[in-house]
Amino acid sequence: MARVCEICGKGRQVGYNVSHANNKTKTVWYPNLQRVRAVVDGKVKRIRVCTRCIRSGKVVKAI
Repeated sequence: MARVCEICGKGRQVGYNVSHANNKTKTVWYPNLQRVRAVVDGKVKRIRVCTRCIRSGKVVKAI
């Protein structure tokens, strides 16, 4: 299962950790994904969404 938000499609970001001596090592940052029970197309489903979508109200949580 990919670590991607099912609402906005936000996925991993790649880049470098840069030390004080300017040594660069590859690294990956993942979004803060949460599994929530949400109403999707009138049905309750478990989806993986990022916390930004939860906070902004793009996800309607099921009771």
